[in-house]
Amino acid sequence: MPDQPRSGTGEQAKQQALTQLRQAILQGDMAPAQRLVENELAEEFGVTRASVRAALIDLAAEGLVERIRNRGSRVRVVTVEEAVAITECRMALEGLCAAKAAVAASDEQLAQLADVGAAMTKAVADGEPVTYSELNQQLHFLIREFSGQPVALELLDRLNGQLVRHRFQLALRPGRPQQSLGEHLAMIEAIAARDPKAAEAAVRAHLTGVIDALRE
Repeated sequence: MPDQPRSGTGEQAKQQALTQLRQAILQGDMAPAQRLVENELAEEFGVTRASVRAALIDLAAEGLVERIRNRGSRVRVVTVEEAVAITECRMALEGLCAAKAAVAASDEQLAQLADVGAAMTKAVADGEPVTYSELNQQLHFLIREFSGQPVALELLDRLNGQLVRHRFQLALRPGRPQQSLGEHLAMIEAIAARDPKAAEAAVRAHLTGVIDALRE
């Protein structure tokens, strides 16, 4: 069997490291403030240290990593006030997406939203907060997708990536899924009614509740 190269180089290797690091951070496999040691990551991903460094620079630009002079890199810690500020930005962008989805979504896409809403209701009834959290993310993603607004979609991907730890903590807070379920169902109902103003208002009401929960 021919020898495999020890590590990848070039743009492809950087993208490989970037994808794996981003996924690990977004899935919560790497905790806030965790040190990101270039040599260890290069060995783990089978790429060069230079490829890892380039990936970390990109992730710093996305707000997922912070690079500390003479100390290397770590997973960025997002404070509560930063999370509130990010959510305020989400409010404008997700409100826009919901309003556009109310106009642009097909009947089939509206049925998908209704199915997610039914699954969220079941998850709350069954006491499954992790499942509810996953469905919550799916719902918001679908609304963004159905809006036909690619610029907002790209911006929201970056903003939401910085909130992964806070989102997970909120999902596990006792009573939070029951509280937010009605807000999510109101969003689905307004979009299904093809009422853009009501859809935007429902999203803003929901994210106002998220901000209140973050500050508790």
